[in-house]
Amino acid sequence: QVRLVESGGGLVQAGGSLRLSCAASGNIFGISTMGWYRQAPGKQRELVATITRGGATNYQDSVKGRFTISRDNIKNTVYLQMNSLKPDDTAVYYCNVDRRTTWGPEGYWGQGTQVTVSS
Repeated sequence: QVRLVESGGGLVQAGGSLRLSCAASGNIFGISTMGWYRQAPGKQRELVATITRGGATNYQDSVKGRFTISRDNIKNTVYLQMNSLKPDDTAVYYCNVDRRTTWGPEGYWGQGTQVTVSS
């Protein structure tokens, strides 16, 4: 099992910045892609950004140029730097980690952290 602990959410005014962190612990051998997803009230969970172990990144179009995902493979931690925040970014943000095992890939989710952007 992999345990994910998220931090860094909160309330910020439009145009402000927040930095989310997600630290993985437990059976971390084989962790590959790490990422962030979000879910706004009444909407489906959507991908925000992912990063592979080698550092390749992928972003949702609406956050390109404003959000930056990064990771520290020594600390098994993934970060999401969010700048120029908009009210539409308001959501619960979830960390996601993929782990490769002999039996196939496993996915793990964090508990979620609330991000609220006021106009």
